[in-house]
Amino acid sequence: MNVNNRLQAGMLLLLFSVLGLVGYNVYLRETTPLERSYNAFLADLVQGNISKVHVQGHMLTAVDSSRNTFRTYVPEMAVLLPFLLDNDVAITGKELAPSSTSTFINLFVPVLFLAGLWLIFSSHGGGQSKKHTLPSRFIPSKNQRVMFADVAGVIEVIEEVEEVVAFLKNPEKFSRLGGRPPKGILLQGVPGTGKTLLAKAIAGEASVSFYSIGGSDFVEIFAGVGASRVRELFSEAKKNAPCIIFIDEIDAIGGRRSGGHSTGSSDEREQTLNALLVEMDGFSTGENVIVIAATNRPDILDPALLRPGRFDRQITLSLPDVKGRLRILEVHTKKIVIAPDLVLSAVARSIPGFSGADVANLVNEAALLAARHNKDAVEMADFEEAKDKIIMGLARKNVAISEKDRRQTAYHEAGHAIVGLLLTDTDPIHKITIIPRGRAMGLTQHIPLDERYTYSKQYLVNRIAILMGGRAAEQLVFNQFTSGASNDILHATEIATKLITEWGMSTEIGPVAYQYAANNFLGHGSQARPRSEMTAQRIDTEIHRVLETGAQEALMLLKKHNRFLHKLAEALLVNETLDAEEVDLVYRNYLRESELERQLRAREANGNTIIPPVLSHSPQPTEAAHEI
Repeated sequence: MNVNNRLQAGMLLLLFSVLGLVGYNVYLRETTPLERSYNAFLADLVQGNISKVHVQGHMLTAVDSSRNTFRTYVPEMAVLLPFLLDNDVAITGKELAPSSTSTFINLFVPVLFLAGLWLIFSSHGGGQSKKHTLPSRFIPSKNQRVMFADVAGVIEVIEEVEEVVAFLKNPEKFSRLGGRPPKGILLQGVPGTGKTLLAKAIAGEASVSFYSIGGSDFVEIFAGVGASRVRELFSEAKKNAPCIIFIDEIDAIGGRRSGGHSTGSSDEREQTLNALLVEMDGFSTGENVIVIAATNRPDILDPALLRPGRFDRQITLSLPDVKGRLRILEVHTKKIVIAPDLVLSAVARSIPGFSGADVANLVNEAALLAARHNKDAVEMADFEEAKDKIIMGLARKNVAISEKDRRQTAYHEAGHAIVGLLLTDTDPIHKITIIPRGRAMGLTQHIPLDERYTYSKQYLVNRIAILMGGRAAEQLVFNQFTSGASNDILHATEIATKLITEWGMSTEIGPVAYQYAANNFLGHGSQARPRSEMTAQRIDTEIHRVLETGAQEALMLLKKHNRFLHKLAEALLVNETLDAEEVDLVYRNYLRESELERQLRAREANGNTIIPPVLSHSPQPTEAAHEI
């Protein structure tokens, strides 16, 4: 019986014992006659009001002439009997003995009560005893198992762990040559990349038992509980070998030890870690037990845990690329009804940086949106809406926005889009919207055509200019700045700081790293190295120069293409959302008009008054017209 079942059984026993006592007391109150004094009984007897009595020991139950029943205590029954006979009272009697009901209640209810208390306290305490069972989980049948086919986007990782599956299926193949299988595998990566799913798939492919427990499940307030649970887990696993032990979030117990300066809580965690190290060293070759652990904080794990002989292999699960996202989409869209014209590759390209869990959530949100609109299948529009909802939050369609704020937002987003469109080495525009979502009043979304693993200096500098484009448009059109550019300035400052202090791309500072990325997958940023005040001042000056250069470049481009800025902003005010094709259409119309004006000015300068052709029949712009 596990901990939860024991606790439930104890609570039920306590409930039954309390209900039994309450029910028995109610029964006694309803069935026991009222008591009357012995003097009152004698007075009724003398007056002839007593018709019948029942004697049981010194207790006498009497029935008076009004058929009322009452009880009284008789001090000397032998003295009373002649008076009863003289008054023609019917006398019955019974041997004095406890009833079977009272005997049952007096014996059984305390036993139930004590048993319930024992079960409850043994489920909470007793952490150092063998009565505390672990929440083990087995895969009972094949149709409930997770297989490698259910894990998409990590082909290289699957190839790496297939050897573990082969060992669990056929250990003699490796042992005949003297080889030793890995005792432990550490899966590390950002949240949502499928670490837990991969561990289940390994057990499913090998058809072995699967023990799953979280790192925090080993930690309790009672001293010695964690170490006891570790020993019990490994003891049970050895009995059911071959099997897999999966410890999720192992950093909860596997952090670096404090070197003798630990507090009470960390001392308990260190005892648990020591027990885990000892148990992993205690495996023999023939036990066929593989330990798999998952973490997104490998930088804080104790070195003794990562040495060969414990976690021999450390496998990193990265965010999937476009091909991996496509395979993940194919896996999850099998569970929903999709439209025939839905192109999953287009969806995969539009979600860079999504993890496997994010993709699964995207598919589910799209299906829910399609069902909400009573559609027969999930369409591309549902995926677009679900993506915007996940990235930016729920659309605030009913929020009251003044026309002034709406125009400022339109010009702000148009500024971002135009700078990104006119600069080279940038990501193409995917969508512009001025519909408020979450805390954002609008969004200009750029999506790369290919996966980017490294970034050039020109790309980063252009990215800063794009971020400054919204602020530059506000300055150019409204001659003022708003707080809507705060997030843009924050991201631009972060890029400029890394460009100078981490990536060594500044000609003024040189190839020196004054900060470095932290070795974890939770995105906590960078850690700074010691620097002098003079160096810090030089860095601040260079960061300011890079940001100011990007802002001036954005302002210059918008001044040169002022008409394009107004046209795109007006289109946003009318449609609220523009995709890449619609932005390109506005851009082409702007180029046609600019070309016609140039031709008209040239003719006027030459004294030619020929009317230019109609705009709709104007020729396509030449390559020179596209050069900005």
